[in-house]
Amino acid sequence: MKSLLLFSKTKMKSLLFCVVFLELVWFGYGHDQSRNHHPLAPAFFIFGDSLVDSGNNNYIPTLAKANYLPYGIDFGFPTGRFCNGRTVVDYGAMYLGLPLVPPYLSPVSIGGNVLKGLNYASAAAGILDETGQHYGARTTLNGQISQFEMTIQLQLQPFFQNPADLRKYLAKSIIAINIGSNDYINNYLMPDRYSSSQIYGGKEYATLLIKTLSAQISRLYNLGARKMVLAGSGPLGCIPSQLSMVKGKNSSGCVTKINNLISLFNSRLKDLPNTLNKTLPGSLFIYQNFYALFHDMVVNPSRYGLVVPDKACCGGGRYGGALTCLPLQQPCMDRHHYVFWDAFHPTEIANKIIAKNTFSKSTKYSYPISFYELAKL
Repeated sequence: MKSLLLFSKTKMKSLLFCVVFLELVWFGYGHDQSRNHHPLAPAFFIFGDSLVDSGNNNYIPTLAKANYLPYGIDFGFPTGRFCNGRTVVDYGAMYLGLPLVPPYLSPVSIGGNVLKGLNYASAAAGILDETGQHYGARTTLNGQISQFEMTIQLQLQPFFQNPADLRKYLAKSIIAINIGSNDYINNYLMPDRYSSSQIYGGKEYATLLIKTLSAQISRLYNLGARKMVLAGSGPLGCIPSQLSMVKGKNSSGCVTKINNLISLFNSRLKDLPNTLNKTLPGSLFIYQNFYALFHDMVVNPSRYGLVVPDKACCGGGRYGGALTCLPLQQPCMDRHHYVFWDAFHPTEIANKIIAKNTFSKSTKYSYPISFYELAKL
């Protein structure tokens, strides 16, 4: 990401102009990407980090950007997604029968476009406000929720004749929250930059994150959100970035110490709905076990038609994880065989596999009910 500093301001402005123009073409002229005319939910609102950011960081001063090739090479153009193509929530929108959800900060997020949902996710963002600050600007989860509040007050209210109709619309909409990874890889696991690992043990830190997230979910509830999808963090000890920094891996090809930390967070996140259901009447939650699914993809890639489970398709150094994907770098040709696109993020094919198992009717990695069942309620 630091390589972006090599670009002149003129080139960066040109890139941004191209991205905005293509977004206007994609979203602004009624490009119908929905599966049908009877979606399972009226709207899809997305909160999170670079795993689901659809381009918000294009519009803020940050090193955490992906608005250049080869990012987006299989999407058709670079959109700001940290992937060669679509993200997991892009497929989630398709399963709902909705079009791709535009980024909140994009010029296309105006007028009737907002009625089918917005994406507030921001690369480098975390549950904690300080997470990822070494990248520069990013919209933290608290900031994303404030943006959602402004969306309701300034953009959505004019479309509804009375408050009851707006409340019903929000209650039927799906709220996806995919965040927490940066609170580890861009906070707790960076002791030279952040003090969190010196203050908290693994269990205490996971408890802090869940306590903070619980308050943030309560904010969303108070704004009208009722159907919420909580995505667990993936096995960060398996990503190329972490593999590039250690000498040894376990038998599964991952760093056990890091995965154990993530498991502490995920176990608490899975239990969180049991607590919130008692304090937030009428709320509905599902937990998506991304960890178990993604770990299985790394350990048993052939089961999913994959071949390369530990190297980045676009990157540099050991496992392609020491240096993330550079502007105009030549990525691997057989991207459909790779689990990882760059040092941190899955390929489009990996996202498609994850979505098929978590944003569908399947309950294998969704608790206590499927995504489909949640949408139908």
